Amino acid sequence: MLASASHRAVRLPRIVATQKRAIHDLLVTPTGKPIISQGTPGRSSTTGQIATVFGCTGFLGRYVVAKLAKSGTQVVIPYREEDEKRHLKVTGDLGQIVSMEWDLRNEEQIAECVRHSDIVYNLVGRDYETKNFDFNSVHVAGAERIAKICAETGVSRLVHVSHLNASPDSPSQFYKTKFEGEEKVKEAFPTATIVRPGTLYGYEDRLLNNIAIWPIWWKLNHMETTIRPAHVMDVAQALANVASLSSLPGTFNLPGPSSMTYEYLLSLVSSVTYQPPSRAPVVPKRVALLLAKLAQNVWWPALSPDEVLRRYIDDSDVPGDWDAFGVQPTEIEESAIVYLRRYRNAENFARPVVLPSSRHASYEYS
Repeated sequence: MLASASHRAVRLPRIVATQKRAIHDLLVTPTGKPIISQGTPGRSSTTGQIATVFGCTGFLGRYVVAKLAKSGTQVVIPYREEDEKRHLKVTGDLGQIVSMEWDLRNEEQIAECVRHSDIVYNLVGRDYETKNFDFNSVHVAGAERIAKICAETGVSRLVHVSHLNASPDSPSQFYKTKFEGEEKVKEAFPTATIVRPGTLYGYEDRLLNNIAIWPIWWKLNHMETTIRPAHVMDVAQALANVASLSSLPGTFNLPGPSSMTYEYLLSLVSSVTYQPPSRAPVVPKRVALLLAKLAQNVWWPALSPDEVLRRYIDDSDVPGDWDAFGVQPTEIEESAIVYLRRYRNAENFARPVVLPSSRHASYEYS
């Protein structure tokens, strides 16, 4: 039987969600491109910006991608190996993470990666040289190539990550080429933001993890070398904050909040993990260099000759520029247990954190 006229007249109310936008949702880039944000800040919203992160599969890169995607920025992640970028797909909402294959020597691929981007991050670097990529080809030629293509394609912002110890007179080729790369970037992209972080620590670092596994290689220079380690999360947040700033040209230093010797770091790791200190002797510099050169014949060198030289170089004693990025750096003692608990045995796993009595404590287990 057909429904009565009265029943047919009854209709469900239509609820139309209207979104209101204000003038602060509109952002005009230096190139004149309008960007409109949508939704409340967060993972499922959009800032209206597109960012490309070269070096996204590295230690720092993965956290920069996560920070940008969490804020609602669409992120282009150039990759070389398929398996190296899989974990980045889930850092953003559906459609936010766009993966593109690339090669540092292929200008067409670089141009395609930055063609739609409002901001580009260059985090590409090498800790040791290989037969295909030496320090110069990555830190200097590669950085210059990315900067030039960004300028030619009209990218509004470029963030280039260097190192705190970048210097033209450094005995380390790593630090020397880092400085040369900065100069090439400035020539190609004068308004670039150049960031110099200190040695980074975190889950996948080569600082706390290596000290816990290979303490012998951190006894070089009689453990007197002074460094200023910075939390990878702090540096990643500082880099992500650049995307929300209108302009930030210049060179900025991001060292850790405190200076400490390798001796103190060894003592810190030993205290937190409840592992007795290593009884291995201090290796002379010439012996360490010889062993490092022999290790180059191994597929994954444990220590390169240039790294040996870096173990004898103190971190630059320069003030930090964290305030420019709106970040307060974290002391390493506050988060050391997070990354070192895995090295405790079952008996000590839940024991309280015991820190060295002072920054000048000797390398003795208590």
